[in-house]
Amino acid sequence: MRPDQLPEHSDRTLEARVPEARTPEPAGGASGYGGDTDRPGTDLGWLLDDLVARTDHVRQAVLLTADGLPLSCSDGMRRRDIEHLAAVCAGFHSLARSAGERFAAGGVRQTMVMLDDAYLFITPAGDGSRLAVLSEVQTDVGQLAHEMELLVRRVGRHMAAAVRSAADPAGP
Repeated sequence: MRPDQLPEHSDRTLEARVPEARTPEPAGGASGYGGDTDRPGTDLGWLLDDLVARTDHVRQAVLLTADGLPLSCSDGMRRRDIEHLAAVCAGFHSLARSAGERFAAGGVRQTMVMLDDAYLFITPAGDGSRLAVLSEVQTDVGQLAHEMELLVRRVGRHMAAAVRSAADPAGP
């Protein structure tokens, strides 16, 4: 099924909405998951739903690759919004990384964009992946940043994204 044939909002399994997106295996293979999740393609949406549910004023959360492909998302997002947010966040994080390198300021710990009616946070989340969270302006930014850091610290290795090569058929 081509991406343009996918329904705008179907089940939360990202693979059903975005064929190029998949939940990656952790470094060293799928054995790092344990239990009945010892398989590639495990949806991490429940982790993102939990982040949204326990943090006041959070709208959405997306897990994405460094190059902007969505891996998983919180409930209630439409495919085109997932793809757009993932691409935008990859670009913001890349710009922040470039500024850090250019001005010898170190690596990016978190990127925050303040909009009129929302905040957008992007943080590294495992090798080759990013965690993006969109929140209302009423959110406690310190609390949200802390919750994102805790999530990444606890399960970041499961959020790692495999690096794509130019010959990768999942690529553009």
